[in-house]
Amino acid sequence: MDSDFYTAYLLHRRPYSDSQVMLDMLVEGVGQLRMIARISGRQATKHKAQLQPFQPLLVHYSGKYDLKYINKFELHGTPLFLKGDELYCGFYLNELTNRIVPINEPIEQVFHLYKTHLENLNSGANLQAVLRSYEFQLLELLGYGVDFSFDASGEPIDETQTYSYFPEFGFLVQEDTRSGFSGLQLNAIANHDFSQTDVLYMAKQLSRYLLKPLLGNKPLKSRELFSASQ
Repeated sequence: MDSDFYTAYLLHRRPYSDSQVMLDMLVEGVGQLRMIARISGRQATKHKAQLQPFQPLLVHYSGKYDLKYINKFELHGTPLFLKGDELYCGFYLNELTNRIVPINEPIEQVFHLYKTHLENLNSGANLQAVLRSYEFQLLELLGYGVDFSFDASGEPIDETQTYSYFPEFGFLVQEDTRSGFSGLQLNAIANHDFSQTDVLYMAKQLSRYLLKPLLGNKPLKSRELFSASQ
């Protein structure tokens, strides 16, 4: 099949042959696709410069099978110029999306979720809050979301209670209030309100726990880069 032109972002790029590169692209209205692009001739330098992260592209591709072939691509809109911690967070968005969003599965909403949070990195927002918001919404889209409204017994989350999280079950009330999630924290996470330091901290612990089975044992390079920069 031949596609029309679609808006897309490059998530990951690697050499495929002397004149070709393999690209993992997040495509509007489609999801994540793996593509081959030919980079050769007089336009090679120009094309390499265009195939960069955080740069919206218009792509025209073809192919009936899992691996697609880019016939044409061009710049579309203004790239985001991320720097410092913004840049590391952008790399994290790309790597996380690339690692856990299945290739060639029609998950249409991921593109706009990614685009919104990528732009938020450049808006002066709290970077950690942007990442937590993206993680929880991405998990929800992929079918791994957590119900923050009710506990494992079907009772509404009570702001006065303390909870532990159990996979496959959800949140259970615990008597020990020295650890666990407060009902207030869970309600804040549910509303993507990470304005409080304790909520942001607990949200990070929970998101890492939820993402671990999807990421496996291979460490995220973007986390290692960020840690090395501190």
